[in-house]
Amino acid sequence: MKEKGRKVIATNRRARHNYTILDIYEAGIALVGTEVKSLRESKASLVDAFATVDDGEVWLRGLHIPEFSHGTWTNHSPRRTRKLLLHRREIDKLTGKAKEGNNTLVPLSMYFADGKVKVELALARGKQDYDKRQDLARRTAEREVTREIGRRVKGMH
Repeated sequence: MKEKGRKVIATNRRARHNYTILDIYEAGIALVGTEVKSLRESKASLVDAFATVDDGEVWLRGLHIPEFSHGTWTNHSPRRTRKLLLHRREIDKLTGKAKEGNNTLVPLSMYFADGKVKVELALARGKQDYDKRQDLARRTAEREVTREIGRRVKGMH
């Protein structure tokens, strides 16, 4: 029976806090069997992960997929560099954009899409501390406004 839909394995919540997301790409990922089995148990960490473009290929580094619990000597190494599968046009576009103005490639999430493992890769620019404070202040203000509107609708004011 073929799997349908989207099942999230791991998300990188710090990425949206530390970076301004400019563009998002969906990429396949080249894995070995024990890695897929470990991912089916929803075990992966995107915390220190980032992607690089080397010789026209995109590589995901720092992704941690723990060894498969029932694996043998054929088990994978948890932090090995994994190849991302993208179309040539997308890779060329990423290469150009990643080089201009200190942009970086950060994985936002990892998920199963119809049985295949996919990575949501973001072209991102690092935020400064003042950017983070501005975002926090804006979110707090929006929350206060919605709360106040809710109170008025309920007739509490």
